[in-house]
Amino acid sequence: MQFEKLTYRSVRTRAVSIPLTRPVVARVGEFKEWPVILIDLETEEGITGTSYLEPYLANSVRYIMPAIHDLIDRRRGDAIAPAADFQIHRKMLSLIGLQGVSTIAIAGIDMAAWDALAKAASMPLCRLLGGNTEPVAAYNSNGLWLTPTETLEQEASELKAEGDFTALKLRIGRDDLADDLNALNAVRRGAGNDIKLMCDFNQGQTIGDALARCHALDDQGLYWFEEPIPYDEINGYSQLTRELTTPVQLGENFYGPRSLYEAINAKAGDYMMPDLMRIGGVTGWLHSASIAGAAGVPISSHLYPEFSAHLLRVTETSHWLEWQDWVNPILTQPFELSDAKLSIPERPGAGIEWDETAVQQYEMDK
Repeated sequence: MQFEKLTYRSVRTRAVSIPLTRPVVARVGEFKEWPVILIDLETEEGITGTSYLEPYLANSVRYIMPAIHDLIDRRRGDAIAPAADFQIHRKMLSLIGLQGVSTIAIAGIDMAAWDALAKAASMPLCRLLGGNTEPVAAYNSNGLWLTPTETLEQEASELKAEGDFTALKLRIGRDDLADDLNALNAVRRGAGNDIKLMCDFNQGQTIGDALARCHALDDQGLYWFEEPIPYDEINGYSQLTRELTTPVQLGENFYGPRSLYEAINAKAGDYMMPDLMRIGGVTGWLHSASIAGAAGVPISSHLYPEFSAHLLRVTETSHWLEWQDWVNPILTQPFELSDAKLSIPERPGAGIEWDETAVQQYEMDK
């Protein structure tokens, strides 16, 4: 069936809390369960666009979900046009600020809208955007937290085997340098000396501590240092990028493409890593990818592996997909992994569908 347009009708949101196989233990907090907001965008034409958000804090669903409903209530009967709607929705919420909840709500709707358009066109999202469905290079980010170093060797071996991975993410920034070095050695014993290690500080250092720790680790052959200091200390990132041999990665906490542009303009990192919830969904990613592409800066993804896989196929400076399986328990057909690559299924849209039995099992009381 051909559709001349799709029209906003209504939206359904639900919140689930999914137990994590390996609980998060990081400088930003500890999480045994992972909150997820499920979004089903209904159109007058009968197509449903599907997306989700990962807001970290369970209580945040109480104010993010109403913002999503408010936007769609005000757009009922309007044609869905994500590129234009991105600006329309920003203007609708501009008086309460364009970061935080505003961008998060806009991003969730934007992803669902693009999913609906791709479904209406009966093609995978990446193909609608002009790309192809070739597999995407991925690294495993499912573990290696700030847990006891004696557990990391076995865990690294297991994580590598989950998809024949050649690269893993390791969280660092322990109190003592010796403990970070012990962690690195343990992971290499478990996964092999040739394993690529993306090392994430989770914003846990001051600029002084980061300079000392990163310089001390700069000869360890690490793939990147990710967010050593708070994400908005751009001058500090510029200094780290100038001084270090190991590439500096940041971007998951940028709200909107202009923040990414400002960081690139300040030479605040060698690599960028937009997060779909914060960068503004598919539309925000596309704008950001154009900025990074023009500057020649490689882009990797943060969370949202299903949508991210599609977008990396249309990103000029596509780098790495961050693989996490945290949402898999509520999907009917999780994406497949092999040879360290994530396969994009030949399904219309982003390729995600809820396992309603699992959703009921994990649904949160609102």
